[in-house]
Amino acid sequence: MAGENAVRLRPPNNRLNERAVNWWRTQCLLTAAVPALVLAVLGAFIEPARTWLLVPAGVIAVLGLAGTAFFPAWWYRVHRWEVTDEAVYVRTGALWQEWRIAPMSRIQTVDTVRGPLEQAFRLATVTVTTASAKGAVRIEGLDHEVAAELAERLTRITRATPGDAT
Repeated sequence: MAGENAVRLRPPNNRLNERAVNWWRTQCLLTAAVPALVLAVLGAFIEPARTWLLVPAGVIAVLGLAGTAFFPAWWYRVHRWEVTDEAVYVRTGALWQEWRIAPMSRIQTVDTVRGPLEQAFRLATVTVTTASAKGAVRIEGLDHEVAAELAERLTRITRATPGDAT
């Protein structure tokens, strides 16, 4: 029978920082605005293809605005993370939810990343690299100070955790 400290699939407790919603909104807007703008500018200058360029530009703009209004708030409600002395727990996704557990004994590296947009929102991403073929576990949308403290904590815990022989 497993002990009380066994690593098991369970909902993580912590939400991301609230600023992650506006960070995601900005990403969605930029993702939709760039192609919509390119198509609109081309449509304005290339008269024979105007309809073929402006209609997709409008569709992309409308879908981008709808996605920007809906998805970031949903993602914020779904995304969770937690770190215990035994493991890192992450739940991500909207339609297809992914639950990941990284036992401390399997962690190889811990990195903190802050892209330009994340810096503007005072956010950071903590990446936990493990021996898993699935790849690294990422906790995005953390306050940059929380991310730095988390990276330090994970480093201390993994340093004190014996490697897994399995």
